[in-house]
Parts: sequence; structure tokens; C-alpha cells
Amino acid sequence: MCGIVGYSGTKAAAGVLVEGLRRLEYRGYDSSGLALLDKGSINIVRSVGKLQGLVDALSGRTLEGHTGVGHTRWATHGRPTEANAHPHKEGVVAVVHNGIIENYLVLKKELMDTGAAFKSETDTEVLAHLINREIEGGADLVSAVRAAALKVKGTYAMAAISENEPNTVVGARMECPLIVGLGDNEAVLSSDIPAILDITRKALFLEDGDVVVLCDGEVEIFNLAGEKLHKEPTVINWSPVMAEKGGYRHFMLKEIFEQPGAITDTFRGNISEETGEVFLDGLDLDVKKLRKIYILACGTSWHAALVGKFLIERYASIPVEVDLASEFRYRDPLAGENDLVIAISQSGETADTIAAVREAKKHGVHLISICNVMESSLTREANWSFMTHAGPEIGVASTKAFTTQLTALLLLAINFGRSTGRMTAAEAVAMLQELVHLPGKIEKVLMKESSIEAIAKEYFHYRDFIFLGRGINYPIALEGALKLKEISYIHAEGYPAGEMKHGPIALIDENMPVVALAPADSLYAKMLGNMEEVKARGGLVIAILTEGDTTAAPCADHTFTVPAITEALAPLLLSIPLQLLAYHVAVLKGTDVDQPRNLAKSVTVE
Repeated sequence: MCGIVGYSGTKAAAGVLVEGLRRLEYRGYDSSGLALLDKGSINIVRSVGKLQGLVDALSGRTLEGHTGVGHTRWATHGRPTEANAHPHKEGVVAVVHNGIIENYLVLKKELMDTGAAFKSETDTEVLAHLINREIEGGADLVSAVRAAALKVKGTYAMAAISENEPNTVVGARMECPLIVGLGDNEAVLSSDIPAILDITRKALFLEDGDVVVLCDGEVEIFNLAGEKLHKEPTVINWSPVMAEKGGYRHFMLKEIFEQPGAITDTFRGNISEETGEVFLDGLDLDVKKLRKIYILACGTSWHAALVGKFLIERYASIPVEVDLASEFRYRDPLAGENDLVIAISQSGETADTIAAVREAKKHGVHLISICNVMESSLTREANWSFMTHAGPEIGVASTKAFTTQLTALLLLAINFGRSTGRMTAAEAVAMLQELVHLPGKIEKVLMKESSIEAIAKEYFHYRDFIFLGRGINYPIALEGALKLKEISYIHAEGYPAGEMKHGPIALIDENMPVVALAPADSLYAKMLGNMEEVKARGGLVIAILTEGDTTAAPCADHTFTVPAITEALAPLLLSIPLQLLAYHVAVLKGTDVDQPRNLAKSVTVE
């Protein structure tokens, strides 16, 4: 997602910052900007859109400063406008920031009550005001950054400069990556490794609560209490491609681990935990008048659509029909002007999905898209788009794009449910509070990756798998099977568990592993029965269970547990171990994980 670069040294800072931002483009962004210290003043240049817009804005300007900060932003708080782009300046201070300031509304009110004027819609501007207030009170820049960091709640990687200290950049980190590259008489601050590789291969990796000072190539690190810290530098021997992978062996694994942040970025700014509201700014739709909703998608997005059907029908009581986009246009659909079509595509360029929505528009429907790419063909076709914030997804097998689509569908379901009156404010508040805690639960699952790897070592040589789920988790069984077949080339099928006895049970023997999704939900007892049916026929069971479950253990050969979660959010959590299982099986089989044979990231032919 967003990228940070800071520089203090002997080179012209503008060129170093632009090149650093260019190396972070793969993270995704919709605006960019620089703040440069030049002759005692901070000059800010910002632009909406691609980095070339910033380069064009800098063209012809003489900016000779040797200190500055730069940023690429993907909008969360506030629209992608020049005013909301980073850096933000207040008084003598300019700041760039990644993350979420959770208490920014409280801090903003306190600041406004004492005369502060805000010029943007972002949470980041609070940091600029807080730091500047400390400097006005006599603090130096590092003390001011520490004081501001102690006042905010949430996550941040930030970098700040001050007109009072012309050669200094101060950075701080809390649950967002930030590193320092150590050069000869120069130092670079960055949110990711690629941005420092033009300067140095020697880096310091900051930890939560660290505050770093860069000045004329010298680097000092403190904790939030002001105590000086010592860290040994690490020498980075990655290739440029490996650097973009952030040290992960494959893009797919990196993207699996990025899901907590991607999900957070998708819901932040769109919800109110206090009131249970979901804000869909710009959506002009009378939900109460809808006769029916059609959801159109392909592949992994179709599995997300199936979960969306459960959510919308449960919380909004509107009939939902899910169609494979490649089939929709060929069956003379009975859609009309009182119907809504929701089209889902990661790239927004999926040819069969675009063809399907163009057919739907002929029937006069209202069209919403859920998409990860701004200004894509699909978003241009739609009346309104819900932009997910997965960032670039390089691996062909979709992971974080899928879970952010599920997040978007949940938010639509809650908004529609509130609009129709079928979901109370209290119910929505409870659901949104669960959603806010979901990324932390995913982190716990990711920390147990080695357990999934151990299971993969037991089963990677099998040639056929069945994945079983019930209710809202049946589509996740389909998705788990798809992931395995996509990247390992193992034949895998997903089934609703109740259908197993209507045919697939004939396949069960000691050579057919069955992956069973059996969280502690309303259909748990039914899933236990299905697992016992498999074991009774000599089958092998890999069960995904809720933490603390001891009842299901006798029905399984191997188990993996996830934290307890409300039923509606279970699909997001259960997706993670299935992604990891597919990944590790593929690695053990030696396949090309990121670019599996015969597949493309964006299917641009029908």
C-alpha cells in the first residue's frame, strides 16, 4: 500500500526521493508528494494519480535541498485529492504517514478547540499539528515526534522534517514497517527495502516504538521514553525482484501475510463502530426498492460472490442470484430497472465479467462494481464502485484480493441491512466490532504457518483432494480446492458437505484426503457427522476447527485451529489456512507458485 521515503545526505534530495518512490510503485497508490527543505523553507509538491504526475510537477523547478520526505498514498481517510495527498504541512513541520490513527477524531476535536485549522480529510494531518505544537512549545523535532507518538492510538510509520532543523529527518514506527539505509554520509528512511537499494545494501530494521533521527548521514535510534538504543545493521543481498517480495520466497506468500493490513485498509474510513453505520459515499441507490440482486463474477471472485449471497440475504432480506459472468449474458437474464447488479473483479479487466455487465446494463439495471484497480474498464462501466485496498497482487492465485472482496461484500450487506431495517444498529455495531478485531485473529493464524507446512509435508504426494464446507463456508471449500489445483496441479474438488453422500462419497478411501471446514457454528454438528462418514470409509481427514475444540479430534487425522469468530466472518478467517496449505503443497511439489502454468493474472479474453 502506501510508501514512505526520507533522505538526509549530500545528494539532491528530490531525485533520491522520486527514485525511491518509483521503486515502491508496486505497493499501489493514487497520489504522491514530496516535502523538501531548501534554504530554510519546506517546499511541498503533490500530485494525484501516477508518479509521473509528480515528476511533471517538479519539472522546471529548482529544488536544491539535501533533506526531504516523500510519499505514495492509497486513500483511506479522505478521497484521492491533492489536498489529501501527503506530505501534510503545519507551521514549520511536514509529515508523511502510513497506517491508521484510530483516535484521530478525538485529537482533531481537541486541536480545533484550541484554534487549529485543518486543510485535509486525513487522519495524518493530526500528526502535523501535534508535532508542530510541541515545537512551538520549545521541543526539538525528535522530542516532538515522540510526544505525538505517545498521544496517538493506532498504527503508524511516519517521517517528519522541520524548518528549524534543516538537515534532519525523524521517523517512528508502530505496527507498520520502517527501515533505515546506511550510506556514505547519507541515510535513507523507507517503508520497504527496494527504496534504499540505489543508496546502500546496509540497513537497520526498526521495531515497534522506535524513533530514528537521520542527520547528515548520522543515525540515532531512541525508544518512546527517549532512551538511546543500539542496533546492528543487516546487509541485504537480495536481487531487485527479491527485494520487492520483501524477503518472502514468493509473491503469493507475501500477499497471504499482507491480508491483515489489506482487510483493515478496506474497511477503515468506511465504518463507524459507535453507530453501526457503513458509509458508501457517492452511492445513489434506494435499497428498499430493489426487487433482486445479481452478483456476477468469475473464478475466485465467484466464490466471494457466493459468500456475498449468504450475507446480503441474511442481513438485508433481498433475494440474491449469483452468476458466473461467463454464463450470464448467454441465458437471457430476467433483470430489469428495479434490480441491482454487483460485478466483482480484482483487475477490473476480466473480459467475461465486463461483457456480462454490458449485457446487464442493456436491461436498465443499476450497476455496482467491487474492484481493486481504479479507472479500470469495470469501474468505468459501473454507476458506483467499492474499491478494495488489497494493493498490487502479483501472484496469479488470488489471496488478499479475495479476502478484501469478502470484506467489501460484508460492508455492503450491513449497509443494505440497515437501509431495509432488517439489521438493527446494535447488530451492526457488534458485527463491525468483530470485523475490527478480525485482522488480529488472522495474524494469530499466520503465526502458526509452520503447523500448516507440517500438514503439507504429510499430504503433498496425494493426487486427489476433496474440500467440504457447509452454509456460508461451502464457498470457502470451493476456494480451497481451487487454490490447491491452481498452483500444485493436484486434482481437488470442493463440495457442500451435505452433498457428499449423493455421489462423492464413492471416491473416499485411504488415497483421498478430505479437508473439512468445521468451525464451532450452527452447522458444527452436521460437519462432525460428515467427518465421521469419511473416517468410517477409511478416508483421511484434515480438519480446520475452532480453538479449544476437543470433540472433533477423534474424527480427524490432522487438525488446525483458528480463533473463535462470529459465523458471518468465518469465511475470511478460514480462507487463510487453506491458502497456506495450497502454497506449501505447491512449494513441496516444486511448481511455479507465482506463475502457474496456463493461467494469467487478468483474463482479458472471454
